[in-house]
Amino acid sequence: MSNPSMNVTVRPVTGWLSRKAFIQFPYTLYKGHKSWVPPLRLDTSTLINRKKNAFFSHGDMQLFLARDSHNKVVGRIAAIKNGMHLKKYDDGVGFFGFFETVNDEAVAKALLDAASDWLRSQGLSKMRGPANPSLNDVAGLLVDGFDKQPSILMAFNLDYYEPLLTEYGFKRVMTMWAYYAHTKLVKTEKMARGCGLILKKWPSLSVRFLDMTRFEEEAKLILDMYNDAWSDNWGHVSMTEGEFQQMAKELKQILDPRLAVIIEDDGYPVGFAVSLPDMNYAFKTLKSGRLLPTGLFKLLFLATSGVIREIRMPLMGVRKSHHGKGLDAMLVYETYKSAQEIGVLGCEMSWVLDNNLRLRHSLESMGGVIDKEYALLECEI
Repeated sequence: MSNPSMNVTVRPVTGWLSRKAFIQFPYTLYKGHKSWVPPLRLDTSTLINRKKNAFFSHGDMQLFLARDSHNKVVGRIAAIKNGMHLKKYDDGVGFFGFFETVNDEAVAKALLDAASDWLRSQGLSKMRGPANPSLNDVAGLLVDGFDKQPSILMAFNLDYYEPLLTEYGFKRVMTMWAYYAHTKLVKTEKMARGCGLILKKWPSLSVRFLDMTRFEEEAKLILDMYNDAWSDNWGHVSMTEGEFQQMAKELKQILDPRLAVIIEDDGYPVGFAVSLPDMNYAFKTLKSGRLLPTGLFKLLFLATSGVIREIRMPLMGVRKSHHGKGLDAMLVYETYKSAQEIGVLGCEMSWVLDNNLRLRHSLESMGGVIDKEYALLECEI
């Protein structure tokens, strides 16, 4: 860690010029880093836009930029008030996100102080993160796996972030794992036998794929299952209908229905798993993060040509009424079968909470291995 010697000034982001600088900073900070995947500038712009991001129907956010004595941007952060989180937990927890900084303790402290001050002004007493802006978006701090490219919608940061946050007073409150399974190494016989036993015991169960001709209706079914399945999980906050519709609209552009599995019990949807092509392999080619003038055509080609052979499973859930029946393993197996048929080489399943022992056991028993480690951190403010 560097010495806390930099003369730094932190100011709120106001106006389009400072917003542009806020979006630009990671491209400067990570330039030349082999593992970093440049996000689309348009995506970041939407996330921080009060008129375009459904998060702002219940939440609030203040952006900050840190500059050195030469007016050069050296860091950024967002202080975040999540109304849905406070409604469910009423625990005084605010969040920080979009955190990026040079390796300087003074810069990190100044940014975190600014976020803390704003959260306190909102009546909050703790700060947790990173969340960009919620746990239903890109969230978590990468703490192991810096030599690997992140999967789509997964966080990546530099290895000095955790020491800077720990020095400030943050402590880990949850560990999350990214599991990886290569299709050739999956223990298929054991999985097939297990799924056969499940179907024999519960013959009312059936498996189907998402119907793209009824996409909006299917999306609402998945939202209902997601909010039910995850309601007791640590830190879970239900997505509003607006937030889910926004996410579904974005994912629809790259979704292959053969990788969206739904389990029904007598025709009633009780479990789902959605996997996505790892578009980070395409985003990696857009070093500037800009779609124009040629980036959009490049992304569309890579998304539809079968060039991308890796997938990520970001969404999976089983209704609480059907917990303990092995349906999570069944969802993974059905996804594996379909993925193999369309030529997928491997799948990342992320992230998985450290205390979700049932799912972790299922993934490890089928041949999944821990590939990356993430954490959520918290401190008193």
